[in-house]
Amino acid sequence: MADYKKGDTASWDTEQVRRGHVEQHTAARRRKKRRHLNPLLYLLLVVLTSAILAGVGWLLITDLCAFNRGSITAVTVEVTADDSVSTIAEKLQEAGLIKYKWFFKLYAAVSNADEKIGMGTYNLNTDMDYHALVVGMRSSSGNMNAETVRVTIPEGYTVAQTIHLLAEKGVSTEEALLEAAKTYKFDYSFIDNSSQDISRLEGYLFPDTYEFYANTKKPGAALDKMISTLNSRLDDELLTEAEARGYDLKEIMTIASLIEKETDGTDQGLIASVIYNRLEGAGDKGGTYGLLQIDASLLYALPDHTGAITSEDLQTDSPYNLYKYAGLPPTPIANPGLAAIEAALEPEQSNYYYYALGKDGKHHFFATLSEHTAFVNSSEYGG
Repeated sequence: MADYKKGDTASWDTEQVRRGHVEQHTAARRRKKRRHLNPLLYLLLVVLTSAILAGVGWLLITDLCAFNRGSITAVTVEVTADDSVSTIAEKLQEAGLIKYKWFFKLYAAVSNADEKIGMGTYNLNTDMDYHALVVGMRSSSGNMNAETVRVTIPEGYTVAQTIHLLAEKGVSTEEALLEAAKTYKFDYSFIDNSSQDISRLEGYLFPDTYEFYANTKKPGAALDKMISTLNSRLDDELLTEAEARGYDLKEIMTIASLIEKETDGTDQGLIASVIYNRLEGAGDKGGTYGLLQIDASLLYALPDHTGAITSEDLQTDSPYNLYKYAGLPPTPIANPGLAAIEAALEPEQSNYYYYALGKDGKHHFFATLSEHTAFVNSSEYGG
């Protein structure tokens, strides 16, 4: 049995009593700190939160359903192969078609919009709700998840060369593309839909780098994309000036195609001036009598021609033979780039009627036939 003093038990009891009082006091203090929320304040918070949620919900529903958009405004939106749902939402927001791009992205995720939206240029308007916008950007030739191919169309390619390149890159078969070039109905006033010759597209397939759907079932849409690009690049003010001068779009594109095929791009403005001087020059038009005498146009009529142009070639009976027929050929002879189009719209001013290629690789320009003949007979002539 352990030794202990009589006072030890009393001391222990006292300590236990003291601790009990302290714990009771602490618990009482804690109970005092617990205060019930004022019912009125609680109700106010509930009402305020509900109002905020209702307001936000109404704003989102308004955007989703296209409510209160005001007057209907038409907008053009382009979707490219580089676009995602996120960048499309940004484009729609910038165009004023939606307000909350994050909400559109959420809707797109729920509705699988990436399986419906495809590449293309779409005419939309502010009266369209989210569903209508997605449907309005639907492409029958593919969607955002479809395989695409990148194709660069060189400046100066003909329609036939362009179609061959598209087929080679896997856009569609050459047969299908040729059929589309002949029969597809293009919604542009400058395309002759009554013709079934591929030359109706000559000059209008704008040379650029494009993303196309691979093995598309709509080859006409691929051709339409290039025409649409040209249409977007044309300057209305310059076209108005050209019309005032007496030239329509087809004639401008024909002149541009001649410029494209006649020069490497360093002297397009002067080549343009020679063409216009021969078409419009006073009197005998510089001794040319309106004959443009451009080899590239003759070669367009002789697609299988190789080697130098012969005297027999010059007798070819074709409206593209500008040695025999005055004025412009019946269609453009290639698809010109933007620089050639601009040169056709804004030619340099000169008194030149002739040019010839020198051994230095540059064109030399002359005002008279005698000057031109002297150069051709000199040691400087020849490319």
